[in-house]
Amino acid sequence: MQTNKRAQLQDAVRLSKAQQQVVRKAITEEAASQGQRIYALAVHPTHVHVVAQYVPQPISKIVAYYKKAARLALKALGHNGRLWTNGYDKRFCFDRTTLEQRIKYVQGHKNNI
Repeated sequence: MQTNKRAQLQDAVRLSKAQQQVVRKAITEEAASQGQRIYALAVHPTHVHVVAQYVPQPISKIVAYYKKAARLALKALGHNGRLWTNGYDKRFCFDRTTLEQRIKYVQGHKNNI
């Protein structure tokens, strides 16, 4: 959290429930266009959790696609300005147990939507 705060160039953005739904839809649609399955997705007022299937592209590109899709979707609703901090936290899953734990973790955070 402290690292993210230091990376912020402006005040934190807090998404409304309607904006969270727009971001969720944008990420889901972008994943489909990239041929990537989303196993779990939780969009919070200040951050997003995604558990996604492996695709043969750098994770930095995939994250950039998702951030851009969400930003453009919110811009269409009138949100202007910076939305995301630089970077992201990534965690790779190399076995089914770890993947299932990550999915469960993210699904446990959906109640904030």
